[in-house]
Amino acid sequence: MADSPAKRHLQRQLAAKAASKAAGHQLMPGTGIYEQMLLQLASDRARLKNIQSTTAKCQLKAELLPAYGPYLDGVLAEGNGAADEVVTTAMLWHIDAGSYVEAMRLAEYVLRHNLPMPDRFERTTGTVVAEEVADAALNALRSGAEFDASILQQACALTDDQDMPDQVRAKLLLSRARWIMHDLAEAEAAAGGEPPHDAIELTTTAVEALRRAIQLHDGCGGKTDLGKAESRLKKYTDSANS
Repeated sequence: MADSPAKRHLQRQLAAKAASKAAGHQLMPGTGIYEQMLLQLASDRARLKNIQSTTAKCQLKAELLPAYGPYLDGVLAEGNGAADEVVTTAMLWHIDAGSYVEAMRLAEYVLRHNLPMPDRFERTTGTVVAEEVADAALNALRSGAEFDASILQQACALTDDQDMPDQVRAKLLLSRARWIMHDLAEAEAAAGGEPPHDAIELTTTAVEALRRAIQLHDGCGGKTDLGKAESRLKKYTDSANS
């Protein structure tokens, strides 16, 4: 059957029904819609394996992901946290494809239910979410690409209670602080040098994140950032007090 609104609606209903019956930490039922999605996933992975370019892989993932949408909607609507390789893989693919809002929606479900990553991953789920988002944000900053800093805030909140290497959490905190300061500088420049009303609050958040990052991993690379952020914070507070 060709893709159609009716087919997508049916997929969502089947996924919701299957997910509601699967108990937490068990696999989704090995028949029906989950089996179909696993077959689709295997086929799509084979296509990706034949591509060497990382950029091209990410572009293909963006093209492939809509086909999983109805299934993912159904699972998140009714799921009880059954282990689901389709959900965890789609979460990572959305990060790779740059669709971070959807990635965080899936990450909230995955982390809330402590879903395991596929066997080929050695990192824990919380580590994967924190590191992949941090790397994407830092890469965007280096390349001058756009990135929504609120995604970093969500990633920090979602992974706050997750066990992970200190270096990974430091990287996530560093990336959040750098984007806060970047966006703050952009807003100030756009306003002719006038800082936004929440400049002190934002800079304080960045300073705290940088201090924590350095405490966790002294070699995280945030010491220069911290010095600049502290100077900026002093400038804002002095201006406010005067």
